[in-house]
Amino acid sequence: MNAEDTIVDLIRHGEPRGGRMIRGQGVDHPLSSAGWRQMWTAVGPDPYRDQIPYWDQIISSPMMRCREFAVRLSAQQGLPMAVEPELREIAMGAWEGRRPTDLAHEEPDAFAAFRRDPVANRPPDGERLEAFQQRIGQAYDRQVAAYPGLRLLIVCHAGVSRAVIGHVLDADPQCWYRIRIDYAGLTRVRHDGFGASLEFVNARWARR
Repeated sequence: MNAEDTIVDLIRHGEPRGGRMIRGQGVDHPLSSAGWRQMWTAVGPDPYRDQIPYWDQIISSPMMRCREFAVRLSAQQGLPMAVEPELREIAMGAWEGRRPTDLAHEEPDAFAAFRRDPVANRPPDGERLEAFQQRIGQAYDRQVAAYPGLRLLIVCHAGVSRAVIGHVLDADPQCWYRIRIDYAGLTRVRHDGFGASLEFVNARWARR
C-alpha cells in the first residue's frame, strides 16, 4: 500500500434476530448469536495480528444491526468510531418486515417485476434507487475525503455495499441487485492517484 492510498473495507452486518427478511429502514433488529459470530470471524484474527489494529477508523450506519458491532470493535481495538446517518439502508416501504419467500408467494407479479427491473418497480412507498444512489455516493465521497491515506472499515448493509460498488464503478442501479452480498461479507475499494479500484467483493474475512 502506498502511503497516499486510502483503503475502504465495507462489511455488511451479520444475521439479525428474526432471520432473513426485508428490513430496510423501518425494521431494525439486533444481531443474533450467529450474526455476532459471523462478524467476529470476518474481522479476525488477522486484522489484530501482533496486537496492531488493522484499520485506522471505523464508520457505521446508525442502524442497530450495524452500530452495536461497530461500537464493540472500536472498544476492543481502541479505534475511533463515527456514525454516518446517510449510510442507513435503503427504505423498502410496504415490504419492510416481510420475507422475500412470502412476497414471492403473496405478490408474485409485483415481486417478479421488482426482480426484473428494480429501478422502475419499487416497493410501495419505497425509496427510489436514483435518490439512494445520490445519498450513498455523497456520503461515501465525504468519508473518503475526510480520511485521506487511512484504512477505513465501514459497517453497513447489503444495499449500501451495492450502491458503493455502483458508485465507484459508475454502474447503472438496475445492475446492483445482481451483486450478492452475504452477511458479514467484505468488499474493498482502493483509492490511489489513478482513482478508485474495486479489489474484492463479498470476502469472508479481512485481507492484508
